[in-house]
Amino acid sequence: MITRNVRDDAVAEVVINHPPVNALPVAGWFRLAEAIRALGTNPDVRVVVLRAEGRGFNAGVDIKEIKAKGHEALIGANRGCFAAFAAVYDCPVPVIAAVHGFCLGGGIGLAGNADIIVASEDATFGLPEVDRGALGAATHLSRLVPQHKARAMMYTSATATAAELHSFGSVLAVVSRDKLRDAALEVAGTIAAKDPAVIRLAKEAFNGIDPQDVKRGYRYEQGFTFELNLSGVSDKLRESFGEPEA
Repeated sequence: MITRNVRDDAVAEVVINHPPVNALPVAGWFRLAEAIRALGTNPDVRVVVLRAEGRGFNAGVDIKEIKAKGHEALIGANRGCFAAFAAVYDCPVPVIAAVHGFCLGGGIGLAGNADIIVASEDATFGLPEVDRGALGAATHLSRLVPQHKARAMMYTSATATAAELHSFGSVLAVVSRDKLRDAALEVAGTIAAKDPAVIRLAKEAFNGIDPQDVKRGYRYEQGFTFELNLSGVSDKLRESFGEPEA
């Protein structure tokens, strides 16, 4: 489900592979968080590339698990997502997200907290949360698109293309899908060639001057998801939930 490896050039890769759509169960989010934290504390790692196999980058949480296990799974998913998003943001070395296909829900949290995003031409970004009776990751979407665009995307469940995010400056490069991994590794290699002490301090400095507290913002949003679930609205909307199309 979650694999990791460290290359000879000091670039580490974390790969999500959980068919059919990389919607992670509770345990998967915690495994992802642990993998990124472990690599960040490894002195032999200078950059982390986060990517996925399959139809898309990430489709968020496993709604079927939440439907089956109720509030226990909901609490686990919220804590797991918080841990994974924080692991990306707090990673002592830069994290590059290589995004292909759909990047939805939790995928926005991962990409939004990454230092750099490289995307394939078929990548789309969105928060379909309102259709699923949930809220969250608007904090991270607001790091990817302008404020009014983010609000429109949240309210309508519309997606944005990689080309749009490139025009906003949040996606560094858009490449064909077959060249995505190589493009991400090329950027990672450039960073890995720099002095690692300087890069680690640069990451810490950027986080220190960040105008938005992403962890507090996301935790605040999660409270509204609990409210929707307690009110029964979420259960009703989840009954009509289907898997995203590739």
